[in-house]
Amino acid sequence: MTTQSINRDVEVLQRLSAGRFTCRAYQDTSVPREVIESIVTLAGRCASWCNVQPWHLVVTTPDTTAKFRDALVSHASGTSEVDSDIPFPEQYCGVYAERRREVAYRLYGALGIERSEKGRQAAQSFENFRMFGAPHVAIVTMSAELGAYAGIDCGAFIGAFMWAAQAHGVATTPQGALARHAKFIRSYFGIGDERKMVCGIAFGYADADHPANGFRTSRASLDDVMQLI
Repeated sequence: MTTQSINRDVEVLQRLSAGRFTCRAYQDTSVPREVIESIVTLAGRCASWCNVQPWHLVVTTPDTTAKFRDALVSHASGTSEVDSDIPFPEQYCGVYAERRREVAYRLYGALGIERSEKGRQAAQSFENFRMFGAPHVAIVTMSAELGAYAGIDCGAFIGAFMWAAQAHGVATTPQGALARHAKFIRSYFGIGDERKMVCGIAFGYADADHPANGFRTSRASLDDVMQLI
């Protein structure tokens, strides 16, 4: 490859990574099937341990999304229990807690929600179970028998999915919150115990004018994430 072609590729990746964000408000417009298939095909080129490719997606269309949204909202409204296939962190400490709080404060600031308004904060958090109005959601599962490294492989796939979607002009929302109700969701879609739910990815075309999409999160510095020796 020439230096010029390498630079072009780097510029594309820089543009995709800078443009991607967690979307929290969507248009009603559905994503064409061929675009969805292209996104999944591109994402499927990511690496996995021994090329096992342990991921599988159940992808909804607008009608099935609406029915699932109603069912999930009804279920989540009636329970606060975490029923995940993969254990959630018991707590966030130190810098991880700080980064988590930063996201919340920036979102609330964009929406004009004061820190004292716990009710409005809770209502906004519950929007996760409405998938922020997205017309599609992909339920990402992994093979249960392959253990933790299948989850790592799925993480690579999820990242690739979001970049591939961004390349198609499609916004995404990676949703660990949906995994709080993994057993309900697997039962709803007829997914057996041989698979574990990793997360959901809501996707569609962003509502660019919605204030929830009007902020961006920061990123750790190189010194925080890399030691070159």
